[in-house]
Amino acid sequence: MSRFKRSVAAGLVAACLLGSMPVAQASSLYVDDRPGEFAVAGDILIARPVLLAVTALGVAAFAVSLPFSALGGNVAEAGDTLVRAPARATFLRCLGCTPEQHQQRQAAKRSLASEQ
Repeated sequence: MSRFKRSVAAGLVAACLLGSMPVAQASSLYVDDRPGEFAVAGDILIARPVLLAVTALGVAAFAVSLPFSALGGNVAEAGDTLVRAPARATFLRCLGCTPEQHQQRQAAKRSLASEQ
C-alpha cells in the first residue's frame, strides 16, 4: 500500500510541476518597467561597489594578459570581456535595473530616437 501512495504522490508532484511551468515562463517574460525601492537600494549599496571592484580586477587581468592576447590576436575580445562588459554594467546600467530591464529601456530609447 505504501508503494501505491508513493507513486500517487510522485504523480501529483510531477503534475504540479508541469502545470506550473507555463506560469513560471509567462512571469519570466514580463519584466517590470520600474525597479523597486529595494532594488535601487541594493544596487547602490551592494551591486555597484562589487561591480566597480570587478571592473578594477578586470583591468588588472587585462593588463596581465595583454601580451598573450596580443600574440593570439584577440586583444579586442579580451578587452570586451574583462573591461568593457563590467564597466558598462557598473556605469551605464540604470539604477536598480536588471539586465532585461536595461535592454528594454535601451530599445525604447532607440525606437523613440528613430521615430524623430
